[in-house]
Amino acid sequence: MNDYFIYDSRLKIKIPKLTKPWELYSGYIQNSILTEWEKIRGGIPDRIAELEHEINRKQNELNLEEDFPHSCKLNEEISELASIINDLWIWFRTTQYISIEKVHN
Repeated sequence: MNDYFIYDSRLKIKIPKLTKPWELYSGYIQNSILTEWEKIRGGIPDRIAELEHEINRKQNELNLEEDFPHSCKLNEEISELASIINDLWIWFRTTQYISIEKVHN
């Protein structure tokens, strides 16, 4: 499956890496890709929970921080974590739609 997925170091998950239109893959390959993706996709909520925990920790630190430059750094880190969460939700929902569509066709 390494031909169809690539590790995203920012998201810390493997994401699909398709080199041609979906319909050009054989049914066997499509099913294999979807099976692998469902395993990966199943871990996305846990990854999001980890990031939310990290955001909460940084927000608590920010609430006590008196050094303005450090506060700015914490805000930037929180913003990046929130962006990663947003991207993970996009991956989670987008491929869910694709999976459902392919099953019904």
